[in-house]
Amino acid sequence: MKTIARLEAALAAAAILQCGCAVAQGYPAKTVRIVVPFTAAGGTDIVARALAQRLAENLGQPFIVDNRPGANGLIGADVVAKAAPDGYVLLLSTNGLTINPWLHASIPFSVERDFAPVTLAASAPSLLAVHPSVPAKNVKELVALARTRPGQLAMSCTGVGTPSHLAAELLKQTAGIDVLIVQYKGTGAMLADTAGGQVAMTFGSLPGLAPLVNSGKLRALAVSSAKRAAAMPHVPAVAETLPGFETVIWYGLLAPARTPRDVVNRLHGETDRALGHEDVRRRLAAQGIEPAGIGPEPFAAIIKADLARWQKVIRQGNIKAE
Repeated sequence: MKTIARLEAALAAAAILQCGCAVAQGYPAKTVRIVVPFTAAGGTDIVARALAQRLAENLGQPFIVDNRPGANGLIGADVVAKAAPDGYVLLLSTNGLTINPWLHASIPFSVERDFAPVTLAASAPSLLAVHPSVPAKNVKELVALARTRPGQLAMSCTGVGTPSHLAAELLKQTAGIDVLIVQYKGTGAMLADTAGGQVAMTFGSLPGLAPLVNSGKLRALAVSSAKRAAAMPHVPAVAETLPGFETVIWYGLLAPARTPRDVVNRLHGETDRALGHEDVRRRLAAQGIEPAGIGPEPFAAIIKADLARWQKVIRQGNIKAE
C-alpha cells in the first residue's frame, strides 16, 4: 500500500510539473499589458517600451505599455497587485516601490506579499554636481567644506521621496554633514537654479546634468552607484570616498503574487534576452541607464534590503509625504 501511495504521489507531482511546463510553453497566448505607474516619456516608460517592443517581436504576442500615473506610483502598482496572477498584467516600476511604504501612513498593498519579482531589468545612477563657484573639486573636499559651513550649503532636489531627495539625504547621513535640501516641483527649475548658482549643488540624472557639465555650468563630482558609470567612466563614485554609499534608480519587472513560477521564469529569460539586444541597450544608454537582468530570487533580496534601508533613511531624516 505504501508503495502504491508513493507511486500515486510521484505521478501527481509529475502531472503538476507537466501542467506547469505546458503553461509556460503556451505563454503568452494573448496580449500582455505592462503597467507603468508614471507618465509617458520618463525613464520607467522608456525602459518599458524598449522591452515591450523586443518581447513582442520575440514572443509573437503584443506587449503594450499602459501608463497609470498618480500618487507617486501607488495607483499603477495597485492595479497590478490586484490583477489575476496569470502573467498578462505586469508592473514595470522603480525602487520607489520600496520607498512609498515609509512615506505614507498606509498603502493599499504589500510590496513583499502582493508581487512576484521577475527581473531587475536596469538601473541608473544619479550624478552629484556642484556650481563652479563651490570650492570643492571632489567629494572629500565637499564634505570638508560642508563641515565648516553647517546648514549653509544648499542642495536641490525634485520633491519629497524622489531619488534626488533621498540621494541628498543619504549623503547627509553617510557623511555626517548638515546641508540644506531645497525641493523643487520640477526638474527644469531645479537645474536652472543650480546652474545659476542660487543653489550650490544637486543630485540629478546623468542625461539631465551632462549638458550643463559639458558646458561648464556645473562641475561633476561623483556618481551615486557603487562603481563608476559606463556613461561617465572618468567620474568617480561617491563610494570611493564614502565606502558603502550607493543609491541608484532601478527599473524592475514584477507580476502579481501567485503567478505560476514557470511563467515568471519564462518572463525573466525573455527579458534578459531582450536586454541583450543592441537596439535595447542603445536606447537605454542614451538615458544613462545600464542593463542588469537580475533574476527573481536576487531581485527579491534587493527589494527586501531596499525596504529596510529606506525605512532607516526616511525615519532618521524625519521625511513625510506632502
